[in-house]
Amino acid sequence: MTVTENEFSGQPGEAAAPPPGCPMHGLVPGYPFGEPVTTELHPKYAEIREQAALTRVNMQYGGEAWLATRHADVKTVLADRRFSREATVGKDVPRVRKAVEELNIVSMDDPEHGRLRKLVAKAFTVRRVEQMRPRAQEIADELLDKMLASGNTGDLAAQYAWMLPITVICEMLDVPLEDHYKFRAWIDTWLTLGDEHTLEEMNEARFEKLPEYMSSLIAKRRAQPGDDLLSALVAARDEQDKLSEEELITMSIALLATGHHTTANQLANHLYILLSRREEWQKLVDRPELLNTAIEELLRVTPLSPYSENTRIATEDLELGGQLVKAGEAVMIFPAVGNRDPRVFDNPEDLDLTREHNPHIAFGHGIHHCLGAPLARLELQVALGTLLRRLPEVELAVPAEDVPWKTDNVVRGVAGLPVRW
Repeated sequence: MTVTENEFSGQPGEAAAPPPGCPMHGLVPGYPFGEPVTTELHPKYAEIREQAALTRVNMQYGGEAWLATRHADVKTVLADRRFSREATVGKDVPRVRKAVEELNIVSMDDPEHGRLRKLVAKAFTVRRVEQMRPRAQEIADELLDKMLASGNTGDLAAQYAWMLPITVICEMLDVPLEDHYKFRAWIDTWLTLGDEHTLEEMNEARFEKLPEYMSSLIAKRRAQPGDDLLSALVAARDEQDKLSEEELITMSIALLATGHHTTANQLANHLYILLSRREEWQKLVDRPELLNTAIEELLRVTPLSPYSENTRIATEDLELGGQLVKAGEAVMIFPAVGNRDPRVFDNPEDLDLTREHNPHIAFGHGIHHCLGAPLARLELQVALGTLLRRLPEVELAVPAEDVPWKTDNVVRGVAGLPVRW
């Protein structure tokens, strides 16, 4: 039996059940379990993780799915090719977003995913990214100089944390930085859950505004190619026939979106965590050699998304965590929950900036392991390191509970970070 959105759709924090007589009839918790609160995880996750490896949940759209919450099972779902992302494209599968999945590098399976990934992988190797450190440092210093020149208060998210990754990816793609207000608004609309924007607005941003903007940039690269990443993709399309025009546009949009959206939000979130726990900030001020270890711990404890997303469909009957998952069933994962699994991490709910054994999966695992992970780490190192060195006295200008948070977005993040120094 296929349960569609119209037939069976729960709301956040509510329990919903299929109609009597349905084979799935019975109490199934509605998902999400509740509204997100700062960077904390709903206590229901820890509860169900200890009860069973997989839990049946009723997603907000598309019906029921299995939710994997243990570290080992999340890694399996990420790496095992029998869990397909591509099988969700254009389908009314269980999910938290109003919009259905579209075809892009994030939703592709191999071999197509690997083909596109190879086209940009060289730009994100640890060695190539490390060569960008001096420029990233210049950007961080320029942003901080501008903040300091404006007085003794500011918005550490809008003026610093968001701008550094945006500037870096704009330079990599040779995208005009002055356009960032436009494409950020379109990307934010595209990546909403669907409560504050209509499906029409989301589709317009993704399938009209962003492609039109990117097509205009691609046309300029064709006329005047450079040594930037976008020019390299255009050459791969025109000279080497390695991707279609549609793939070129889609890949460029994905790079622009993921190149700044995730790191910008995570950096601001990490600053919120450290500044709302002043003793942790001071620990890094006093011991700057802990910076890299601290970043890995911040990545572990900070949820990138407010809820589980990126549905996968089992392509055959298989066992996961001792549970039979049948072909065609949906499986959801939330790496942030796996990152707090006591089977893997000692005192997993504690923030330990000295934690050395830290096999977190904040960047994913398997073929969809984040391509930009080396760049994200570099940006986090530069941004945090610069603040610790140049502005150790910075503090929140409002109580931590008054810091505003974004809503209706697939990426969790503060809406602003008011500080003083």
